Amino acid sequence: MRKLKLLFLFFILVISQLLFAQSNQPEWAKNATIYEVNIRQYTKEGTFKAFAEHLPRLKEMGVDILWLMPIHPIGVKNRKGELGSYYAVRDYKGINPEFGTAKDFRRLIKQIHDLDMKIILDWVANHSAPDNVWLDQCRQHWYTLDSAGYLQPTLGTDWWDVADLNYNNPEMRKEMINSLSFWVKEFDIDGFRCDVADYVPTDFWVDARKALDEIKPVFMLAEAENPEHHDFAFEMSYAWEFHHIMNGLASGEKSLRDVHEYFRNNRFKPVDFRMQFTSNHDENSWNGTEHERYGDQRLMYAALAATIEGMPLIYSGQEADFNRRLKFFDKDEIDWSDFSLVPFYTKLFQLNKNNQALWNGEHGGQVRFESSSDEPNVLVFVREKNGDKVVGLFNFSSEAQEYVVTKEFTTGNYKSLFEDDKSVTIERAQILSLQPYEFQIYYK
Repeated sequence: MRKLKLLFLFFILVISQLLFAQSNQPEWAKNATIYEVNIRQYTKEGTFKAFAEHLPRLKEMGVDILWLMPIHPIGVKNRKGELGSYYAVRDYKGINPEFGTAKDFRRLIKQIHDLDMKIILDWVANHSAPDNVWLDQCRQHWYTLDSAGYLQPTLGTDWWDVADLNYNNPEMRKEMINSLSFWVKEFDIDGFRCDVADYVPTDFWVDARKALDEIKPVFMLAEAENPEHHDFAFEMSYAWEFHHIMNGLASGEKSLRDVHEYFRNNRFKPVDFRMQFTSNHDENSWNGTEHERYGDQRLMYAALAATIEGMPLIYSGQEADFNRRLKFFDKDEIDWSDFSLVPFYTKLFQLNKNNQALWNGEHGGQVRFESSSDEPNVLVFVREKNGDKVVGLFNFSSEAQEYVVTKEFTTGNYKSLFEDDKSVTIERAQILSLQPYEFQIYYK
């Protein structure tokens, strides 16, 4: 009897998780793409107004969600560099005056919404600046203190410009949710990208999500790779593991067998959105540009990230083939003199929007591999949904390769994405020839 009761409770939990994911995902997110905005470095001015001039071209490129790195005032105490880290928040309800005023931000949000795009804010819930306004109000008990009663950074990090928050304190939790709600209620933003989400208790995110959804349906992205987050709080999480596999393929430390293993051992439900990327602010500043990590194959990896399961991300400057690690704590303007990759990313983003096979989560088609895990050089996969179909072919070798088609589901008549929609037919037993590091995306 006890076993039956436990089984019933487990069944109820699973059903409730699925219902949450399906009911809380905004309809507009099913085929959305995402773009990370670094306001400080985006223009010479580094302001909301200056960034707004880029909105029409981003819309034309196929961007749906604009994720703005933190826009809050930055702490002065223990500041790193001249301007400090966006992630050392001085006031959760304030706006960094370097970026503009509240009026400027409202205008930017309206411009984004008028273009039928969405905006999510980067939210730093794990820690704040050590001179946050909460401390001006003598709320040291809202923070994690060392044995001598002093503020401390998050343990195990070198983030000495921030102070760790104490999630055992219910008052702090309440005010953090109040601050999150402020931006949805007062500015009509569409959600949050939540920094180091795994460092914050999941039950906090559950409470926060409930409060936010009472205002309006929001979109929540976790900087984490935790299946539990999707159950009750987040639509999307980082596909960090696959990103590291791509980096490993480029460096020779991983093989195509690791790609197959990744999908074979998938820990996430089909309904869960995953974010795929070749760069972001952390990767660019600390681990290297896509030029450094992928070299001349960077576009091949970008095409892989945009067509494998998940929502594709572009970081500020990638479409300009920007090749420099941006300074994190100082002004370091992006060079926009080269827009040569805009057509490439536009093709990928528009295909993601228009072809259901590439839609997000269960709205799109699951990956089926044509190539086997024993194939050392060539990766061929198929995604299909409601009559739409995409075939990805990638040669990870510096030598030309020939691949023989073996699966019936790969066959069909297609258009070639990067060859001016040239007609292509794939038949069983057909030999596909790929030049060194060549990649092709076929669709119908």
